[in-house]
Amino acid sequence: MQYLFRATKWVAGLGLGLIACAQPAHAEFLNDLAPAELQDVLADRAAILAMAGNYKVTFDFRETLSLVADYTLAEPSRVGGEEVVRVVEDLGTTIRLQHILVVRPEGSDPIVIKHWRQDWAYEPPSVLVYAGLGEWRDQLVAPEEREGVWAQTVWQTDDSPRYGALGHWRHKDGVSSWMSGETKRPLPRRDAVKYPPFSWIIGTNRHLLTLNGWAHEQDNAKLGWRDGAIATFAHEVVLNTYDRFDDFNTVLADAYWEKSAEYWAGVRAAWDHAAGDGIVRVAEEAEFGSVIAADLMGWAEEIVAGTLSTADALERARVLIRDTDAGLGSPSSSLN
Repeated sequence: MQYLFRATKWVAGLGLGLIACAQPAHAEFLNDLAPAELQDVLADRAAILAMAGNYKVTFDFRETLSLVADYTLAEPSRVGGEEVVRVVEDLGTTIRLQHILVVRPEGSDPIVIKHWRQDWAYEPPSVLVYAGLGEWRDQLVAPEEREGVWAQTVWQTDDSPRYGALGHWRHKDGVSSWMSGETKRPLPRRDAVKYPPFSWIIGTNRHLLTLNGWAHEQDNAKLGWRDGAIATFAHEVVLNTYDRFDDFNTVLADAYWEKSAEYWAGVRAAWDHAAGDGIVRVAEEAEFGSVIAADLMGWAEEIVAGTLSTADALERARVLIRDTDAGLGSPSSSLN
């Protein structure tokens, strides 16, 4: 197919390699694209799929400005580890990337922790965004605002929603990057466990490919209520780097995913069903992100250990997600 060859040459010239110009399994939508748009879409897909791989990761968090008189900036934090990122679904206009941490505690065997997931959707009619108070809502995207846009939706460790944003991939000046608009997000665990005076974040994200992997940059404002009005307590910059690295137990991560993938596919479907009315409700919790995360994650571990069947775990998960979304689950935490 000539258009694939031309796009592959063009993407390779940007340093993206040949990884993702292969045609996706569900590629019918490509036939409807004009040549210029087709070239852009293939380059965008290449950049997204290039984020899959094995990595040494570094998470660098730095509050830069205190914007209320009595707020003291947190100490800078820099932590790291190893992580695999796997393509768990590629439907052409939708790509799902699952992150799985491999942690090596000193003096102990490595352990696997299912981490966050990022979904990418091309020209979506809506995007699920954080509304606050343990609630996420579908935000419609007007037809005139969809052109060339990719939505990134980020999901927590239990596949409950975290935030969604819209942006364009740009491939220029030797760099491929995606930049979001401002998005509202619940507090990340690093803040939530400290029970700070602020309650949510407004931030922008940039994903970009680097010489040896990719990076995720954030520019965050930390907001909350003060004296009956919304106040910005601090600004923060975040740099998360993913450098290609194979010298760790990736087999352990892949084995976890092989045994639990069917379960997590069912959990994703249950969350999608919960969002079917345009609203998802689940109370936030400092340690795990959502009040039902410990159960959902624990059942996956039992599947991997062979002490719980996938069918039984999914039955429990569907009921728990349904009841939590309906307001029948655990009460809201103090984060709300």
